[in-house]
Amino acid sequence: MKISADTPSETKRCPFCAETIQAAAVKCRFCGEFLNSPKAKAIEANSQTDLTSLQNQAKDNKILFACSPSLLGIIPQIIKALLLLGLAALVVKLPVENLLGSSITQIQALTFARYRVLTSIGLGFIVLTILAIKTARLKMTYYEVTAERIEWNRGIFDRRVDNLDMFRVIDLKLRRSTLDCIFGIGTVVLTTTDKSDPEFAFEKVRDSRKLYDVIKKASLEADRRTSVVHLE
Repeated sequence: MKISADTPSETKRCPFCAETIQAAAVKCRFCGEFLNSPKAKAIEANSQTDLTSLQNQAKDNKILFACSPSLLGIIPQIIKALLLLGLAALVVKLPVENLLGSSITQIQALTFARYRVLTSIGLGFIVLTILAIKTARLKMTYYEVTAERIEWNRGIFDRRVDNLDMFRVIDLKLRRSTLDCIFGIGTVVLTTTDKSDPEFAFEKVRDSRKLYDVIKKASLEADRRTSVVHLE
């Protein structure tokens, strides 16, 4: 079987003019440059170095882990909010002024009842507002982990993007309460040499054990690449 001379295995690109030429060619028939010269070899070596650099950069920028805090993390706050709302509803339903009997006038009783209802409604509104803000703050937080750095977005009205170099991580801990274990979430706390964020926490995230392992491995590899030694 005869193989065509135009097959990719028998052709190559000229490093000078990028035209397709024979793989065995010593001189380009288009630009006239010699392909076995030191100049040609240097260009090919630089091209290979650039390709390796791009591959390493793509590897470093690959997202190893991405997540947002879980809403299950605010279950205790939701329980407290429900208790306060129940208390507010009880104050609305319970005619406290009637328990005072004849010690107050009818006008005072009506005034007390009006302010009692308004206070209860105001308390309920404040509780719901605080809970809504906490929920929005959780959902507006986003973490990304790559081999080179940790990046996170946060903020409701003023969005901020911060990052932390992986080689700055000197220690990490995984914290899980009883409720966290039940709901399958956890908090990973990092101790770093970064002045802006000496302690950084991934709050109430799912697959927290996987995140812990990813950061542990990435930080060790970053230390090895940058020859960083953390002294206790």
